[in-house]
Amino acid sequence: MTDLVSTLDDRGDVPHAPRPGPLGRLAGLTFRRRGTVLIAWAIALAAAIGLSVAFGGEFATDNSVPGSDSRHAQDLLQDRFPAQAGVPVDVVVQADDVTGADVQGEVNALLGEMDSMPYVTAVEDPYDTPGAVAPDGRTVVARLYLDVANANDIPVEDTQELLATAEAAEHDGLEISLGGRAVQLAEETEAGSEMIGLAAAAVILLIMFGSVVAAGLPLAMALAGLAVSASLTGVVAAVVDVPSFAPILGMMLGIALGIDYALLMVTRFREWRAAGLDPESATVATLDTAGRAVLVAGGTVMVSMLGLFAMGLSNISGAAVVTMVAVLIVMVAAVTLFPALLGYLGARIDRLRLPMGRRRPARVSAGGHLVPAAGWVRWSRLVQRHSALAAVASVALLLVLAAPFLGVHIGLPDAGNDPEDSSSRQAYDALAEGFGPGHNAPMLVVADMSEANDAAALERLQAELGTTDGVAAVSPPQFNPAGDTALITVVPTTGPQEADTQDVVRTLRDAVIPAAADGSGAEIHVGGVTATVIDMDTTITNRLALLIGGVVLVSILLLVVAFRSIVIAVTAAVMNLLSVAAAYGVAAFFLQGGWAGQLIGIDTATPMASFVPVIMFALLFGLSMDYEVFLISRVREAWVRTQDNSQAIVSGLAGTGRVITAAAAIMIVVFASFIPSDQIFVKIFGVGMAAAILIDATVVRMLLVPAVMHMLGRSNWWLPRAMERRMPQLNVEGRPEIFLHPSEPELRPAQ
Repeated sequence: MTDLVSTLDDRGDVPHAPRPGPLGRLAGLTFRRRGTVLIAWAIALAAAIGLSVAFGGEFATDNSVPGSDSRHAQDLLQDRFPAQAGVPVDVVVQADDVTGADVQGEVNALLGEMDSMPYVTAVEDPYDTPGAVAPDGRTVVARLYLDVANANDIPVEDTQELLATAEAAEHDGLEISLGGRAVQLAEETEAGSEMIGLAAAAVILLIMFGSVVAAGLPLAMALAGLAVSASLTGVVAAVVDVPSFAPILGMMLGIALGIDYALLMVTRFREWRAAGLDPESATVATLDTAGRAVLVAGGTVMVSMLGLFAMGLSNISGAAVVTMVAVLIVMVAAVTLFPALLGYLGARIDRLRLPMGRRRPARVSAGGHLVPAAGWVRWSRLVQRHSALAAVASVALLLVLAAPFLGVHIGLPDAGNDPEDSSSRQAYDALAEGFGPGHNAPMLVVADMSEANDAAALERLQAELGTTDGVAAVSPPQFNPAGDTALITVVPTTGPQEADTQDVVRTLRDAVIPAAADGSGAEIHVGGVTATVIDMDTTITNRLALLIGGVVLVSILLLVVAFRSIVIAVTAAVMNLLSVAAAYGVAAFFLQGGWAGQLIGIDTATPMASFVPVIMFALLFGLSMDYEVFLISRVREAWVRTQDNSQAIVSGLAGTGRVITAAAAIMIVVFASFIPSDQIFVKIFGVGMAAAILIDATVVRMLLVPAVMHMLGRSNWWLPRAMERRMPQLNVEGRPEIFLHPSEPELRPAQ
């Protein structure tokens, strides 16, 4: 092997250059021991699969807030009403007269058949249950209870069998639909979206590199990382609560980041090869420059995801762990697997070229860099000449895009937002039509009477509940077998997504229940989906400032250390916040329904779950920092070399424009490929993430960032000397004394 330092010495570029940094030395080791590295990755994959099979846990979608009023109600139900603590399924029957003998016989026969099916532990008799028959006699509802506490624990096949049984019992004059979370999960379809995203990414890589080998390297690294991280999801689920949508987020992020990071490094590797370095030396140089940027970029994503633990919600924390595992695996693959693959394919990086017309040969500058194409240089100069206009126009556009978020409705999407042809949506609509919209938003008032000293307290409570504004119906108290706990079902007059319904919950908690239970010794809690959503929204709202402030502050500190500039770090944080706000606005616009919503399968005005903007913030802020690191690392590289701010910005923008554009295109297609999902959460994540990457890579990175940097001039690189002396040297821009010629000429486009 030819040592990198001696190679440069022989060319007369940098005599007596110091050795490469730790990443460069690691790259050299993995390059030489490439066979061992590939075997280690194969063993790691086998171990991950084995651990998942042996110890893998189940997904658990728990939106409750620890210590909240709704959580206390839920715990009491599970402990003292075990027969009614299981997952419910509503069987909704519509006919001209559901009380007629013929219809009653058919309903009882259907329920009897369902009672004998797997996981069904109890079936209510609708004709012996108060309020189960609609006032107009055209709708009746019976409730099944399944033998699990989480809908994800029911095999889809068993729920589909319930659906098939209901469909078989239908005929003219008798309509049957099933509702409940288990039914929603069974009706959701798999889109195979990750394969769509990978196929689209492959096309973009082929167009960019024009070589099957160069395009295949990012895909190989992304697939290897995805295989390991996806296999570890089951292990994570055994340790923490992992919501059902978390694995999709992990795959989405793992694929996008894996391809993006490898794309950056393949581009750098080809530059070093064009500069005359042999494959091993080029690999070392790539990891010691682009590899540093990858680790800083991945670190910012990890920091953003760590901020989600501040929410104190198991769903959000579980999603954070899954995505952090995916990012960590990608970072490890970037510094070990990627140089090992270059050991086999580096010398053949431009093999298997595609017949895409005559391609101009790359020109290399005296410092060993590829000279950017003329188009990117012209764009860079254009932004430099009109920096003030570019900055104002960019900010105005971002604010316009963010505007729809001001009117967003925060809530939890329910069956009323499902496709119109789904059984869950039909059951929801039938209940709303027959019993009123509030029937889909029941509140469960659970009273712990074990320490009560006033038997009349429940009677007073029932009476007070019935006279509360916004309450349509109140059921008689239902006692558990031990007689120490009572359950009262309260039906509001409005639907689950209405603000008036949330007001009723607050009124019950703040006024009605305390007055009725005063001095009785009874502990009374309000539970149910609506109450749980209120508690979750309140918790997230109270802690949101902590999340945003913590993530922004840590990211600023990381960028200050990386680029040794306070101005760049602060402006990057502000621009990333603008980018995130614009993505929120786009997501809110699609959730309004209308023509935009219908394009992606949202045909009604749909609320945004409060945890969606929280998770999106962490993901988007981290990913926005990725592109900031890619761009500024090249700008700083030129600044260190020339000490010319304008030239450094033009050089950095022109040198990274093609890479960032291609990386953004790949991320967009990967995220957009999840939009066809039937899960509203996944669908809106895909919309928001794709929009954010498009906005960030075009308006922010290619326009706003360079424009503001031109306006700030040399102030971009301001750092107090006291901080300069105390901060560690990360050298994200690489080590110019090793890899770059000290007298880089003025940037000129390739002709």
